[in-house]
Amino acid sequence: MKKIIIIGATSGIGREVALCMLRKGYLLGVAGRREEALEELRKSDPEKVTAYPVDVMKEDAAERLMHLIRLRGGMDLFFLASGMGRQNPLLDEEVELRTAETNVSGFIRMVTAAFHYFEMTGGGHIAVISSIAGTKGLGDAPAYSATKRFQNTYIDALAQLSRRRNLHIGFTDIRPGFVDTPLLDTNAHKYPMLMRPDKVAAIIAGALEKRKRIVVIDWRYRVLVFFWRLIPRRLWERMKIGN
Repeated sequence: MKKIIIIGATSGIGREVALCMLRKGYLLGVAGRREEALEELRKSDPEKVTAYPVDVMKEDAAERLMHLIRLRGGMDLFFLASGMGRQNPLLDEEVELRTAETNVSGFIRMVTAAFHYFEMTGGGHIAVISSIAGTKGLGDAPAYSATKRFQNTYIDALAQLSRRRNLHIGFTDIRPGFVDTPLLDTNAHKYPMLMRPDKVAAIIAGALEKRKRIVVIDWRYRVLVFFWRLIPRRLWERMKIGN
């Protein structure tokens, strides 16, 4: 039975993907900050789910990830679902910096730890949730869109590094649009083409099993991203994207 470690499994897409992979027969190691939510997930199937708290913002996050892998008895697939995203057109410095710390520093801690693990064990599969926001700089969410572009590029670089060194590590970069999760404040903002997390998770689970390299979820967002890339910079800077 394959073993998947999921960081950010306490809510939203991460939790839904965990449930999907559990139904597919995977052994799970789940992590997040909220221990009560982790315990609830563990109790859903104690024989197949191992839980251990990990906060990607803490310096001991990589060490705790390794401990979870040992508790689970190994790892075949690493899935990073944790992250932070908020609209911040007023450029609240605290929001921008915390977004960068979570989506860049936390991302690096987790992904490089997984990379080194698979480097030592002979290969594996690393999957992350980034966003279509990495396609262009969004004025309502500067740090979020910038950090998602960073994540896209970082995975590209690791994929090249893995191939160059014959490490047999595969990568999946998952780029959703707007998903109805606690990450979005749907009471304060209206989001177009909002998707249900269970539907998104089912698509992600299928993509993980097929080891797809890049996944833009929902054909509408694939069309949107295609046209976004064609918009000249001068025109883009005059457009209103968001609320």
